[in-house]
Amino acid sequence: MRAGISDMVAVARILNATLIIPELDKKSFWHDKSNFSDVFDEEHFINSLANDVKVEKKLPKELVKAPKSVRYFKSWSGVDYYQDEISPLWDHRQVIRAAKSDSRLANNHLPPDIQKLRCRAFFQALRFAPPIEALGKLLVERMRSFGPYIALHLRYEKDMLAFSGCTYGLSQTESEELAVIRENTTYWKVKDIDPLEQRSHGYCPLTPKEVGMFLSGLGYPSSTPVYIAAGEIYGGESHMVDLQSRFPILMNKEKLASAEELRPFSQYAAQMAALDYIVSVESNVFIPSYSGNMARAVAGHRRFLGHRKTISPDRKALVRLFDKVASGLLKEGERLSQRIIDIHQKRLGSPRKRKGPVSGTKGKDRFRSEEAFYENPFPDCLCQPGSPASDDSLVSI
Repeated sequence: MRAGISDMVAVARILNATLIIPELDKKSFWHDKSNFSDVFDEEHFINSLANDVKVEKKLPKELVKAPKSVRYFKSWSGVDYYQDEISPLWDHRQVIRAAKSDSRLANNHLPPDIQKLRCRAFFQALRFAPPIEALGKLLVERMRSFGPYIALHLRYEKDMLAFSGCTYGLSQTESEELAVIRENTTYWKVKDIDPLEQRSHGYCPLTPKEVGMFLSGLGYPSSTPVYIAAGEIYGGESHMVDLQSRFPILMNKEKLASAEELRPFSQYAAQMAALDYIVSVESNVFIPSYSGNMARAVAGHRRFLGHRKTISPDRKALVRLFDKVASGLLKEGERLSQRIIDIHQKRLGSPRKRKGPVSGTKGKDRFRSEEAFYENPFPDCLCQPGSPASDDSLVSI
């Protein structure tokens, strides 16, 4: 949501257009019926962007029946595309509706003022709605009462596992259930997935057990408080036993807040995710088990706030190590720990320029292989290249 909305703010600026408060997707896997104002502070959004883009809450009455053009903007487009191919639509249309907003702007090679506007929208204008902000801050305070903490984005939910085809560590029944979900979800195009191949390439989220091994291998003691930023973990507590045994201070929003406090948000996946987002951004260390949209957004936000420590697991390398442990070729202990630490010395969220495309890639794959703009807004939105990370050691929090 944050990335798509921020891109549309920039597109509105490029097209010299008024932006209507976006409608949120209500047809995704979770069928969340939240409106923009349920998730974000609408007034703050409008006022924060007043000097950049005019934003209206609704389409003016006189334009409701005006000629409209519904467009699927081309992915990863530059300014020339919007000025040459979209702007001429104003000659015959008064309203342009963006059918999709994901990845509609290029990551790189855009004018500095557009890049900075994207950051203002993403990191400053899109403040969460006051009730979400209030409970989020309360959760952070309660988490900090246990001491410095790790926020773990544990992407081990039903939708992720079904979409990715990752079934390692699951029962046959669970694997079959996920296959049925994937087959029946029409907008998921890939149906036939080899789970072992997915995992070997590092395309699967780490399992809760693997995350526990990873944290232990990094040297975090069992007394480390860990916040689980996630929806309902697939398979429930049975898949959390190993992680819980390694790190007993394992908390989530359901443990930190009362049922009464969560009731206004509990039926809305986006609002519950917003609470996790706040606790994750404010954590001493953030670790995502998978590099999905939310993980990238949180990582970028932490960079924007001063390169706060974010440890990005090298899943492909870790899977190889964990498989050696499972087969008895390697034991948990000092040797495994040192291997894990060595692999992650340069994956701590320290200041660095955004990565470009992977060599040899072409077309959309070339754009897709780039590091996302919002995941690392350096140097476009961070003016001090010498800005140090809060701490370059792996274990300190």
